[in-house]
Amino acid sequence: MASGNGSPTGDGSPTGGGDGPGDGQPPTAQGGPGDGTPQAKQPRSFWKELPILIGIALVLALLIKTFLVQAFSIPSDSMQNTLQQGDRVLVDKLTPWFGSEPERGEVVVFHDPDNWLAGEPTPDPNPLQKVLSWIGLMPSAEEKDLIKRVVGVGGDTIECKGTGPLKVNGVALNEPYVYPGNTPCSQDDQGGQFKVKVPEGHIWVMGDHRQNSRDSRYNQADRNDGFVPVDKVVGRAVVIAWPINRWTNLPVPDTFDQPGLAAGSSSAAVLAAAPQGLALAGAVPLVLWRRRRYGAGEARREG
Repeated sequence: MASGNGSPTGDGSPTGGGDGPGDGQPPTAQGGPGDGTPQAKQPRSFWKELPILIGIALVLALLIKTFLVQAFSIPSDSMQNTLQQGDRVLVDKLTPWFGSEPERGEVVVFHDPDNWLAGEPTPDPNPLQKVLSWIGLMPSAEEKDLIKRVVGVGGDTIECKGTGPLKVNGVALNEPYVYPGNTPCSQDDQGGQFKVKVPEGHIWVMGDHRQNSRDSRYNQADRNDGFVPVDKVVGRAVVIAWPINRWTNLPVPDTFDQPGLAAGSSSAAVLAAAPQGLALAGAVPLVLWRRRRYGAGEARREG
């Protein structure tokens, strides 16, 4: 029988104090090194298990960052007031692995398609920030990524005349997310007035702060004519995770559900937890299972 600390109750010698059957007590099995008796394997203490727990958590965090969800920091005001500069968002990277493509109304993170960030200052993270961003515990400071709202997908015709409204396939959008004081369309000759058809495999993106966003409108001279190739999309931003007082999800606005817009595919469920939280959630049960297995093995040897 195992005691509370996983050790045998006896000390390996006869319990009656005699030297054999004549003392009135049944003999007990001798145990010790070299006598062939299996020795109980002692469970590791919590402090010895802690490095294992941390290591597993870091590996899981890296896997989660690579395949499931990643944190990104908002560097500019181009998505106000939906997103504020300094917000941390969690981006679903899982559904694209299953063939899901961006839909109208989603806020997406994508790699710079063709030098859209030219002239922007380059961050200079310290070594600790580099390590934390590599494992997914901090947003990456080196990746050249942008975040905008998808307003058109392959096959759509997008149009802006005057101050708006923005039209998708001839249907006017009601856009309550546009920054207060801005107009849905910009009256300028730099790209604010346009009518384009989105090629298959591409999206057309615009910032919610319409008069402060260098988006598809103002990059029509690039090699993609301002469209973003779908294979450049990292994933959909689904949650504002930081600061705490701004914690909320980022749903698709109802205006994109209007008849005539050829509604896109249904949204898949996403993971809305920080990478480190998911990593710990996966690592803790594994360590507890290891400890339980040690205890079960000792009970079998002593039973």
